Amino acid sequence: ALLFDVRVVARASKSAVAGEHGGALRVRVAAPPVEGAANEELVRTLAKALGVAPRAVEIVGGLSSKNKRVRVIGADAGRLLLLASAG
Repeated sequence: ALLFDVRVVARASKSAVAGEHGGALRVRVAAPPVEGAANEELVRTLAKALGVAPRAVEIVGGLSSKNKRVRVIGADAGRLLLLASAG
């Protein structure tokens, strides 16, 4: 499993991975940070970007924060590095 930090930017125009910033993967999500909507969109966005099922993505820290800790099972570390450098 991969374990990494994510910085979430909510209410973006579209959901997408936006590279690395300050040691964390920056992810923009179109959902507002209300009632877990941004967290759900984060899981879907990361799953799609890493080529895994949404159930393989788990937020393990920072559920109510912009800074989160995420665990992804079955993802390729090389793909994560490509996402981080593509900002």
